[in-house]
Amino acid sequence: MTDRYEGKPFLRLLDCYVLDAIGHLGAEQDDKLTAMEPKFREVFGEQGGWREIVEARMQFPAGIAGAIRQVWDNGHDKFVAANGREPDPAEFVQVFVDTKFPH
Repeated sequence: MTDRYEGKPFLRLLDCYVLDAIGHLGAEQDDKLTAMEPKFREVFGEQGGWREIVEARMQFPAGIAGAIRQVWDNGHDKFVAANGREPDPAEFVQVFVDTKFPH
């Protein structure tokens, strides 16, 4: 199995953005991302915090994080009914990003 992020440094940041949007990014991970913001600004040539960097690079419209959260919330009950278990946030992120933002 290949590493999802090999050769794709921005993909990890995008996945974290979506994980944050659905309310499943841990405080420790958020702190690490926040601490890395100067490096992100340098590498990606954008300004602002890590969330703003993702939004700028992806050219996201205002309110996209809320829209992503709505997809997660609206699909919850359907997922449980179809699969008999709670949705896995990491699985959602991977499928969502791979479907909506092919890389």
